[in-house]
Amino acid sequence: MSNFKLTIQYDGGRYKGWQRLGNGENTVQEKIEKVLTEMLGEDIEITGCSRTDAGVHALGQIANFKTNKKLTKSEVKNYLNRYLPKDICVKDVNIAAERFHAQYNAEGKTYLYKIWNKDYTNPFIRNYSMHVDKKLNIKEMKKASQYFIGEHDFTAFSNAKSKKKSMVREIYSIDIEEKEGLVQIRVCGNGFLHNMVRRIVGTLIKVGLDEVATENIPKIINSKERNLAGYIAEACGLHLESIKY
Repeated sequence: MSNFKLTIQYDGGRYKGWQRLGNGENTVQEKIEKVLTEMLGEDIEITGCSRTDAGVHALGQIANFKTNKKLTKSEVKNYLNRYLPKDICVKDVNIAAERFHAQYNAEGKTYLYKIWNKDYTNPFIRNYSMHVDKKLNIKEMKKASQYFIGEHDFTAFSNAKSKKKSMVREIYSIDIEEKEGLVQIRVCGNGFLHNMVRRIVGTLIKVGLDEVATENIPKIINSKERNLAGYIAEACGLHLESIKY
């Protein structure tokens, strides 16, 4: 049996997210599984590393699937890219170890959030960034971001409903860059709760607009109160950039 590892890019704008839903319609996972099932003549289920939400994009989503059919990496890649919608692309295909699992073997993830920070919109990146028309204080945002580094209970920054699962995650780094109006926030950690990155970004935006004091970030984290954190930043600005194994 072969275990194929896929590196996938997609524009999530018109999809309901990565994960196949009950009705199986209009998700990235469903689109890829449909093409693979037609190719192989058997029901194929793929496992993705990250369950990106509706409207979120991916530069380096990783997924794997298993089959008894004898196929080359090129055959899989070429077939998928021929029949998948144009807003989904398989960047690379490799044959992984039999026990490789795209989700459980991941050691870290990096998300990139893009903000267009001018008093006018940018039609060329409007589908891939959040527009904030008031000038952000990048210096304060950088200071505030450092309070998130390390291992914390991120309940205040998540919409996760289950109280049985641990809300503790570790953030390795947060880097913020601004160039000609484009603010890019890169968040790297061992894993993320539902909406965690977007809530952190929403909080940093409020810091940048002087609506939340930098020194209040530790209090918000320790409070575990979601109403104290910033809003959930728009999905279109979020990109799953890479996954570390």
